[in-house]
Amino acid sequence: MGRNLEDLLIFIGKRFLELLPVLLGVIVLTFLVTHVAAINPCPRWYPKGSPAVIAHCKAQFALPLYTQFWNYFSQLLSGNWGASQLGVPVLPVISSAVPATLELVLASMLLMVVIGIPLGVIAAQYSGRWGDHLVRILYLSGWSVPTYVGAVIAAVFLGPYLGLPTSHEYSTTSVPFPQYTHMSVLDAIIAGNFPYTIDAINHLILPASVLAFINMGIATRMTRATMLEVLPLDYVKAARMKGLSNFIVLYKHALRNALIATVTVLGLTAGGLLSGTVVIEEVFAWPGIGAYAFASLGGGGQPNFDGAIAVTIVFAIGVVIANLISDVLYGVLDPRVEWR
Repeated sequence: MGRNLEDLLIFIGKRFLELLPVLLGVIVLTFLVTHVAAINPCPRWYPKGSPAVIAHCKAQFALPLYTQFWNYFSQLLSGNWGASQLGVPVLPVISSAVPATLELVLASMLLMVVIGIPLGVIAAQYSGRWGDHLVRILYLSGWSVPTYVGAVIAAVFLGPYLGLPTSHEYSTTSVPFPQYTHMSVLDAIIAGNFPYTIDAINHLILPASVLAFINMGIATRMTRATMLEVLPLDYVKAARMKGLSNFIVLYKHALRNALIATVTVLGLTAGGLLSGTVVIEEVFAWPGIGAYAFASLGGGGQPNFDGAIAVTIVFAIGVVIANLISDVLYGVLDPRVEWR
């Protein structure tokens, strides 16, 4: 069984190649929606466009379908993802917004792991009893709350009550250090600015907590299910017979194997979290791709069709990368998986 570095790289390469058709399929679907299903889209795409702009758009749609697709695909590869109605290129704006969304998703994933997995262990330990029921009520309440309701409650009530900021990345509109990564906490750490680091963390707490609370049930329920499968196994019983403490048995021996499935599901969940950022970022004025998606769909009063399509493709790339990471983590954590 191959388990060396070369085999791992081959394993990652295979998984990446398997996911490429998914990304290509999304590009084809966006092309069909914008170029085939849409009837005379030029006036809607350019409501304030000059007659020359409209005429050029119609001329592009008069070309053969395969020529239209090749032009569409080649422009994507060259970085020409269109522009807003004001002529602002889409790709640079999205490129600067993606890190902020990535920071939000990673922070929520961290909370899901730190809180959701121990809750799953508790639910499995007290299966069918009060602890299990309390944990179930907690994560089901998160699942049942619509994203916009949870975000508004946190911004209007929890934020002022806890003294936490409810908008933007920092308390000031400008920062006294360069933003290399466009991730507020990381940029403040790189600059060695401790006050701004604390300020950035405070601004991140509410939106990340809401996003984590709504999706935490995935980690909790999966951990509970896998722990219930592992706890009756002989090696766990042997650990108890050795006189080890209940904490060591649960978190060192049982949880180690139970985490294989949980980590895999969390990797898949990371891609799904992107859809929740649209509402979260709009409510908390977080400058990420979710807020840009909301504005592109007409939330700012001026729909940006190029921006909406670009966001769809970026979200698809995020899901593909999340699936790739999930597959790789599963292959690394489970010794039964061959890398070749």
